[in-house]
Amino acid sequence: MELGPHKPQSSTRVLVLAMVFGGCFGSVRSFGPSQDSELTFVLPAGTSECFFQTAVKNGTMEVEYQVIAGAGMDVDFTILSPQGFHLIAESRRSDGVHMVEPTEDGDYQICFDNTFSRFSEKMVFFEVIIEGQGGDVTGDDEWAGLPEPEGNLLEYKLEDIRESMDSVHRRLERSRQMQTVLRAHEARDRNLLEDNLWRVSFWSCASLLVMLCVALTQVYTVRKLFDDKRRVCT
Repeated sequence: MELGPHKPQSSTRVLVLAMVFGGCFGSVRSFGPSQDSELTFVLPAGTSECFFQTAVKNGTMEVEYQVIAGAGMDVDFTILSPQGFHLIAESRRSDGVHMVEPTEDGDYQICFDNTFSRFSEKMVFFEVIIEGQGGDVTGDDEWAGLPEPEGNLLEYKLEDIRESMDSVHRRLERSRQMQTVLRAHEARDRNLLEDNLWRVSFWSCASLLVMLCVALTQVYTVRKLFDDKRRVCT
């Protein structure tokens, strides 16, 4: 059996596989760190907090917030443009989702206000999702520099692989964002349940104490009615 004619095909397959895995590795590196951000913080009573998010022109910025703990479950919310204009202003809201499109160059200001509350602090969760701001520019250059395999050998198409990996990456990012929001909803529901449990337990104990006092008072009153200390002469 002659093995000579099969050696070029084997070496070509190895070369194609190396190119594919190299392209996949370059695509994974090109995703880079996500520009999305999320934060949970405590907003003291009578104070306000502002956060800054950098954006570029012709992008989109989605801001979602939720009050997950605190009396009233509400805050004042505003978004200011880099020029200082009020884009969004809400008063005494517990949650909200807002989209800024298109964005401008500069730092957007995201503010939460709890000055209307004198005694109760609030725990606030918010998430900023940035899209369309050139996150995969370096990835395009790396993919463009990879040579295409000649012919239909092993039917590998780098462009198809790249589109599939980009799609998987976007879906994983969206899944992570949804899981984060669901965790915030779960934390809020748990805080509400614990607060309601404390109230129910407190008023149950208070009602039980009142019932005991009423029962003792009735027993004492009835005994006093039949307690006659006058002497009867016979």
